[in-house]
Formats: sequence, C-alpha cells, structure tokens
Amino acid sequence: MYKKTDIIIPGFNGRFMRESANYPCLFVGRVISQSRDLYKTATGVGDIFSEISGKLRHGATSSANFPAVGDFVMLDRADDSTGHAIIHHVLPRKSAFIRKAAGTSADRQVVAANIDTVFICMALGADYNLRRLERYLSIAWDSGATPVVVLTKSDLCPDIAVKLAEVATVAIGLDVLLTSGLCEDGAASLRQRIKSGETYAFIGSSGVGKSTLINRLIGEERQTTKETRSDDKGRHATTRRDLIVLESGGALIDTPGMREIGIENANLSRAFSEIDELAKECRFSDCAHKNEPGCVVLAAIEDGTLNKDRLKSYHKLKKEAKYEGLNSRQIESEKIDAMFSEFGGIKNARKFIREKNNGK
Repeated sequence: MYKKTDIIIPGFNGRFMRESANYPCLFVGRVISQSRDLYKTATGVGDIFSEISGKLRHGATSSANFPAVGDFVMLDRADDSTGHAIIHHVLPRKSAFIRKAAGTSADRQVVAANIDTVFICMALGADYNLRRLERYLSIAWDSGATPVVVLTKSDLCPDIAVKLAEVATVAIGLDVLLTSGLCEDGAASLRQRIKSGETYAFIGSSGVGKSTLINRLIGEERQTTKETRSDDKGRHATTRRDLIVLESGGALIDTPGMREIGIENANLSRAFSEIDELAKECRFSDCAHKNEPGCVVLAAIEDGTLNKDRLKSYHKLKKEAKYEGLNSRQIESEKIDAMFSEFGGIKNARKFIREKNNGK
C-alpha cells in the first residue's frame, strides 16, 4: 500500500513535507514534463499522467497559478491505472523562473519551479558577453535560486585567465566553472556540484552547450543537440522543458533559450551588489545615480573604483524592467512622465506651462 512516508521524489523534503501534510487525503507528485494541458508527474510509485481539476482551473487568476515543471502538486491518486490523476493543489514554490505569457501584455507564466541552483551557461566564443551575463544574473537572483556561472567551450578559448578575471567583476562572489562538451571529463566540475535531493536548472543562449552538458551528466544522448553555425552562434535545440532525475538523486531542468524569459523580473540589487552597497552612502535615498550632488556611485566612477559600463548596464536593465510587459501606449506614457519628472509628471508640467503663459 502506497503511503506518504514511502515517497522518494527528488527535492521532496523539509517545507514541502510540511505543506503536503495539510492535505491528508491526497498524494504528492512532482511535475517532470508538460504537454499542453497534460502533465507527467513523478510519485512514490512511478511516473503518471495528470490533469488539473476544474476548481483549480477556474480559480486561477493567471497562468502562473497553473503547475509548471518542477512544481510539487497534490493528486487524488498515486497511479493512473484507472485514468489520469487529478491535480487539486500546487504547493507554494520556493523559487521560480517567470516569463510573460504569449499573446498577453500582463499575464505571467512559470517556466520552471523549485530550483536550488541555476547554472548560467555562456560559451567562451561568439556568445561571450558580460552585459548578457548581467541580464542572466539579474533574472536568476530574482527567481530565488542560487546562480553559478558555467563557461562552456573552454577548449576554444586561448585566454581563459583573462576571461575568468573579467567574469569575476560581474559574477561577484559566485562560483565560476569551466566546462567543455568535447572532452569526456568536460562536465566533471558540474558533476561534482550535483547533490542528492536538489534541483538544478540550465539557462543561457541557444547553442552554448546546455544540452551537451546535460547529456554528459546523465550518461546518454537524451537531449537533442545541434551543431553550431560557422560563426560559432548556436542553433536552438531544446523546445520543451523536462525535469530529468539522475541516479544520484539530484534533478536537472533544461529550459529553452533565455530569449523566452523577459527582464520584467530582475533582482538588480543582487546582480549589481557593489552598486547597491555604494548607493547606501548616497546623499539622497532616492538617488538615481545620474547627476545628483553627493552621489557616491558617480564618485566611484570618477575615481575608478566602479566600472562605468557596469553603471550603464544597471541603468539599461532597470529601464527594461520598468517597461517590460507594457503596451506601446503605456510605454509612451511612462517615457513622457520620465521626461517631465521634475515637474511631477505631464499633468503638472502642463499646469506649469499654463500658469507661466497666463503670467505673461
């Protein structure tokens, strides 16, 4: 007889055990893949297919309320021998990657959930771009997972020491791993990081070698890969998200290219921690770090303590995060308000102009 105490599901421990205890008549499962409205779910007795209940569907206020790969869910049965299991509840997530849902301006969709560590993959070739890495780090920190930078195709890089020093200025305080998809032991540094009971996600641009590394970790050609083009840029291979359980007890989630995840959810204070620390000493608490007197951040630029490209990237991502998800009219309104911010917005600016004209 299947009991909750018999459950062996990667990542099912601690908080999830406590949360599941609130539903004594239901069984725990973890979503390992999705195809439209059908979910493949791992339970204590095997993998089963499941659907969400009508109550869960009609009670959802956004796409983010629906199950996603990596979610722990409560089911009405532990096997599907008598039909698809029904998902009645999604347990609270400890981390999640979120993107804007297709065809909408406001709805959000969870790409993957309950990730402990996210491997941010960047190739040491044409894909190498510190500004892009900053974007990935901002999104990774916001997800709630811990980022680790993975530099792929190290066999193609003649100046690894220089690249590592550059990456260290962006991935402040984070682990940086070197890998190569061409060598049999090219994923050794990653394999050493995989722990039983924890979940890992791979993100990065198309063709940087995420699927190749996953194949190395699982020991078989399970993830489709494609050769890179002559300009060293990748061809996108992964078209679906899957949670892959390893024999070691760890779990891997391979997500599609990072282009699917917008910057509307970003933690800039963690990704730009040195700017955040400097900002605490600024004269004004709402300092924008542009031309304000007593700005410690700008002073750091002047004395060379802070790289000006870092501040430029910070401003760019902050602006993108503000505008992401808005329609053209809303974006234009935001831009106009920003232009007339010293007057308190466009309405006050118009009032100022009228009063000035009347004074004449």
